[in-house]
Amino acid sequence: MVVFLVAPLVLQRYRLPGIVGIILVGAAVGPNGLGLLERGETIQLLGEVGLIYLLFIAGLEINLNQFVEYRNRSIVFGLLTFLIPQAVGTAVGVAVLGLTFPAALLFASIFASHTLLAYPVVSRLGIAKNEAMTTTIGGTILTDTLALLVLAVVIASTEGDLDGAFWFQLSLGLAVFFVGVWLVVPRLGRWFFRVHSEESYFEFLFVMAILFIAAFAAEMAGVEHIIGAFLAGLALNRLIPESGPLMNRIQFVGNALFIPFFLLSVGMLVDVWVLADGTETLVVALTLIVLVIVTKLAAAWVTGWLYDYSSDEVLGMFGLSVGQAAAALAIVLIAFESSLPGFAGNQHMINGVVLMILVVSLLSPAVVERAGSAIVRARAHETYDPSDSPQRILVPTSRESRYRESLLDLALAVRDERSSEPIHALSVVRPRGGIQTEADVADAEALLEEMETYAAGAEVPIVGHTRVNHNVASGIVRSSVENRISTIVIGWDGARSRAQHVFGHTIDQVLNRTSQLTLVGRVREPINTTTRIVLILPPGIEHNPGIYETVHTVKHLSEQTGASIHGVVVGGDPEAFDRSFDLVEPEVPSSFESVPDWDALRSKLRRTVRTGDFVVCTSARRDDPGWHPELQRLPKHVSRLTAGNFVIVYPAGEERVDDRRFLRLS
Repeated sequence: MVVFLVAPLVLQRYRLPGIVGIILVGAAVGPNGLGLLERGETIQLLGEVGLIYLLFIAGLEINLNQFVEYRNRSIVFGLLTFLIPQAVGTAVGVAVLGLTFPAALLFASIFASHTLLAYPVVSRLGIAKNEAMTTTIGGTILTDTLALLVLAVVIASTEGDLDGAFWFQLSLGLAVFFVGVWLVVPRLGRWFFRVHSEESYFEFLFVMAILFIAAFAAEMAGVEHIIGAFLAGLALNRLIPESGPLMNRIQFVGNALFIPFFLLSVGMLVDVWVLADGTETLVVALTLIVLVIVTKLAAAWVTGWLYDYSSDEVLGMFGLSVGQAAAALAIVLIAFESSLPGFAGNQHMINGVVLMILVVSLLSPAVVERAGSAIVRARAHETYDPSDSPQRILVPTSRESRYRESLLDLALAVRDERSSEPIHALSVVRPRGGIQTEADVADAEALLEEMETYAAGAEVPIVGHTRVNHNVASGIVRSSVENRISTIVIGWDGARSRAQHVFGHTIDQVLNRTSQLTLVGRVREPINTTTRIVLILPPGIEHNPGIYETVHTVKHLSEQTGASIHGVVVGGDPEAFDRSFDLVEPEVPSSFESVPDWDALRSKLRRTVRTGDFVVCTSARRDDPGWHPELQRLPKHVSRLTAGNFVIVYPAGEERVDDRRFLRLS
């Protein structure tokens, strides 16, 4: 614990990645250094858990929509970063080191794989969703699988088991594993999160159970557990919002405990004294170091050239893919215990691999830190333009609200993760005279404290406001003005109201007296169980001055939940909306279709809306462009058509809209 605390702090003072400090201290205090700590079963076990956890978090944090959209790029990079090292390494192994062809194949596979040693740096800098980083992370599963398959095939060939039964068993095991995890885990997760929707430690335990079951199943299928961990992260990706309390807890446990144990375990493997044993270890180590740097850099450069990545992105891809640890160690240790000539009992090969791991363990985080910092600066300059009216979200709530935490989840989902602004929570109390009013205020403050506690799990600050006002709507309006609120997220219970009102007296007054972007939601199911966003676009809404901000908000909700958008255009051109959507960030999968009128819309929703859909209707305030009398009745119609989540989004008024914040600039 002292190492985990002190080493990163010391290294950061010298502008070096903190994880390098843990690796160096591990080498210093380990059995090959001062001998203060033994690399016993406990350290090895926790190190294995840390590695599994590292790949799991990488799968969770990846932008799955972007990963699916650019899966071809991940496949291309995965093949390049495997084939180039594999081909060059095999040739060098035969020509320079004098290895047999099977041994040379295994030698090349040691560094053809890679371990995401520098992923903590990527996570800390918040660039995991960068396209180049997503491509690199996605390529990990392919390159590690191929490298470990080379190991399995070469070892089987030396033992004489390379027959039809071997290939059938391996292919069947991998197919059952991949299909099983990809199909079973998301369905099981949605069921669990619906049944246990309250915030508790059971959610965390469920995620951990899925992680380790998937890791175990991968080994049963014939591949390394890290492949199972990464696939489990991908399978749970859409169910764990990046901005939610559960993700924060997963990251906290990993970054504070398990991942440092993995880095410490890697450092303890280093034995610099082997250099005194002769030149053979040094030759092997230098060969591995030169080959891994040159070939991984070549693979990153070719991928960057093919897809027009910046030099910083190419450098980041190289830094992330040059890291070596898990697969390299697994390959050389298994080969050491085999009967393969050139590896069996060859201590120089093991020592050379360990020295290579030490060098790239220092190089990889440093390169990613430099490249990642440049990517962050470029991203901040190009896409995030803080204006005089920053995003400030107001969530009015009351003790009567049964789903206030779900409403807060909605606010967290539409909140820009790069914003430093807190969420404002408001409770308006009607005066009832003397002591009773004071009691109601105290009750409201307790309610706001509960919301602060809940949001603290996601590391999002909450500023609570309590107002005493005879008119609840007036209290909400005044608070939105005084705190310069840009977005209002307000809950609706779906109850009937007088015919002249859309939602009810209070919400209708708020809509009439405000101009901010307003989301009126009935959120009953956990947002992380959303499978699809059904977006309703009324006639003429494209002429509303706040439409681009509205589209940005819906697409951000899609990105946070991992759900695709299916737009239904009432009496309009779906292709025109599709083109307009492409102009607005972020990139998410979307499709559009049209219906001729409102009756056709209701019929369409009745037939197609299913469990897991989040219905979002863009509306407009009266007299704003895009307003239609049918929009007054639409919320009640939708509430009858679906028992799940839906929200009505009212674009901001013309006086505060700044569409330039949401458009893609070229």
